[in-house]
Amino acid sequence: MSLHKILKYLALVIGVIGMIFLGRIIATGDDAIKASADLQGSHLDPYMWIAYLVLAVVILLVGIFVIVGLFRGNIKNTIIAVGSFLVIVVVAYVLSDGTATELKDGTMLSASGDHWVGAGLITFYILAGIAIAAMVFSGIKKLAK
Repeated sequence: MSLHKILKYLALVIGVIGMIFLGRIIATGDDAIKASADLQGSHLDPYMWIAYLVLAVVILLVGIFVIVGLFRGNIKNTIIAVGSFLVIVVVAYVLSDGTATELKDGTMLSASGDHWVGAGLITFYILAGIAIAAMVFSGIKKLAK
């Protein structure tokens, strides 16, 4: 039996188990589950563990295939892409400023935390600008042909 068939049957089994757990949750009703901690534990916990299991397997498989793909493909281009991304993050970190801020719930966000939030936003803006510029350039290039 091939790996594809095994994974297909495993996904089917996990899907059926998830549907059974979901059916139990729906049959019990959300008001009863909200009112009872015992029902929350017996109905929601198994459903969440299935989700955690699927998430862990997906993360593991993605990690394996990414590492295998790195060694099969052109590692030079991969290193250039990762290095470019790190340069963008460093530039964004340098451009952002951090000040301690009081949040709505009364807790304080540290200056370092605010600095990283700003860097994340600036990184997003830079990458979004690059993506938009690439789409515009591609469209102009297609029109020129």
